[in-house]
Amino acid sequence: THEEELPAVDVFVCTADPVIEPPTLVVNTVLSVMSYNYPTRKLAVYLSDDGCSELTFYALHQASQFAKHWIPFCKRHNIEPRSPDAYFDKPTARPSDCLLELCFYVKKLYEEMKSRIETMAEKGSVPPETRSQHKGFLQWSHHNNVTKRNHQSIVEIVIDGREEDAVDEDGDRLPTLVYVAREKRPQFHHNFKAGAMNALIRASTEMSNGAVILNLDCDMFSNDPDAIRDALCFFLDEQSGHRIAFVQHPQQYFNVTKNDLYGNSPLQTDKVELAGMGGYGAALYIGTGCFHRREALCGNKYSSKVDGQGSMNWKSNDVNGRGRSSQKTANELEEASKVLVSCSYEEGTQWGKEVEDVVTGMKIQCNGWKSIYYRPQKEAAFLGVAPNTLEISLIQHKRWAEGLFQIFLSSYCPLVYGHKRLPLGAQLGYCTYLLWAATAFPTLCYLVLAPLCLLQGIPLFPQVSSPWFIPFAYVYGARTIYSLVEGLMCGYTVKGWWNLQRVVLLRRSSSYVFSFVDTVAKQLGLSKASGFAVTAKVVTEDVRRRYEEEVMEFGSSSTTFIIVATVAMVNLFGLVGGIGKWWWVDGGMSLMGLQFGLCSVVVGLNLPVYVALFFRRDDGCLPVDVMFKAVGLASLAACLMAI
Repeated sequence: THEEELPAVDVFVCTADPVIEPPTLVVNTVLSVMSYNYPTRKLAVYLSDDGCSELTFYALHQASQFAKHWIPFCKRHNIEPRSPDAYFDKPTARPSDCLLELCFYVKKLYEEMKSRIETMAEKGSVPPETRSQHKGFLQWSHHNNVTKRNHQSIVEIVIDGREEDAVDEDGDRLPTLVYVAREKRPQFHHNFKAGAMNALIRASTEMSNGAVILNLDCDMFSNDPDAIRDALCFFLDEQSGHRIAFVQHPQQYFNVTKNDLYGNSPLQTDKVELAGMGGYGAALYIGTGCFHRREALCGNKYSSKVDGQGSMNWKSNDVNGRGRSSQKTANELEEASKVLVSCSYEEGTQWGKEVEDVVTGMKIQCNGWKSIYYRPQKEAAFLGVAPNTLEISLIQHKRWAEGLFQIFLSSYCPLVYGHKRLPLGAQLGYCTYLLWAATAFPTLCYLVLAPLCLLQGIPLFPQVSSPWFIPFAYVYGARTIYSLVEGLMCGYTVKGWWNLQRVVLLRRSSSYVFSFVDTVAKQLGLSKASGFAVTAKVVTEDVRRRYEEEVMEFGSSSTTFIIVATVAMVNLFGLVGGIGKWWWVDGGMSLMGLQFGLCSVVVGLNLPVYVALFFRRDDGCLPVDVMFKAVGLASLAACLMAI
């Protein structure tokens, strides 16, 4: 395809909090997508700032200046990855001698920019002398009284790709760069990330109207400069491209440890389960790393009426030849877009409804479109920041499981909403994830009842000498062996697979319990909807060091860790007490064999919990009060069982 025939692409980057998601992290993602090997006149990048922070705007303005050096440097010398932090921190990033001086120069410019942004972040505000650098800073003047949850619409074109002076140091045109902070008022529900996406869709329609939309979380930088062109291979396919609504990449991370301590990158899910969903043309939309056809994302149903080449005509979509908006000035576009991202615009409309990422994808598929799950073999297209503490990981999964379970209990349940519109296999595939929270209580029954019954001599399973022992042993053994072999084939180490079993156990016995209870309480009207919990992306050096050494991080007295520690202690009591009670009894080990095996596995998985309770003394251990509470609750459970 000739470059003039390529579709225009709008890139959406979303951030919500300048403390939890530092501005330097955000601009690294922005710079990585501004540097794509793609015609810059057909590329527009939008940053949605739900924190409405002048620090984030300052960082974006600084990045727009640095981009004049960074983009030509990357394209001239085929630099990868194109996130400055990721490139300069890469162990193999030593350039050839002829590039060494230039590399040091660009790195110096980047370090200076990063230092200015971090200095401003430490001060907490932008000084008056800096505000004169761009008219956008006037939006945070004192008379506007801007706060995170109460502010006017802010739309600022930081780089207007149509302008003659919007060029880099080589004289090549820069992509359009836009800052968007949608209006927020206390009396209006803003629908979190879904609302931010809706606002970006409307604003970008007015400004650039790219036929393809890429949406990214602010911590997920582009790792492949040709990712857009790869995705277009699906959209422009002459036979089936006209049916493709979106191309979804898996969530992959650059900071996963060798043995994936917290199971952040489940290879079996990425390589087997999600790929299987894609085989039905029903890939899950996971909210980031996804290329969308704007037509499908806006709710239009699939139509077989396409052009003669088997795909839609993309030529009408050009960022700098924009049809109705090409004659408008930057100020006119900004003012028109402010109306589109205001609270009143979407009040009482379909725009004003919060829709989960997974529901968005399912609705698109039920409208007749197909979706692609694409996991490139050469390298990950996008890399994010994985949680590097157990607490952050569990909070993240609590949020995911809660949102997914709400979908299952709503009118968007795939077995109902997708009936006759999605293949049965796709419906069941959706349910696999939507029912994460529902796995909590069956798991807790095995984790709590089995050891307590072992202490009291109550057999829950057939004894080893019984023929009925065989099916129980077969199911557990076959499932374990299959999971291990599949994990090794997908790229796990044995220790990595073991770590995943531990983390799944911890999620089901803590995060998913809270997800289930909170969701049911909301359905019954017993509690109000909670806020969107943004997971922290920054930790201390000690925490980072322990993470790299694969030492589990606890370090707090949260209710989650009290549950985790209590379950671990119940199983330890059950195993030790059971051995003491049944080892000497003739036939005792045969009678309680399966319960001994179950408790032994659970105790083995919880070894890091016992170490954190009794042996570690660093800041990442479990506090003493957690130990006393866990021992006390486990003892109370054993006493109540005896009664």
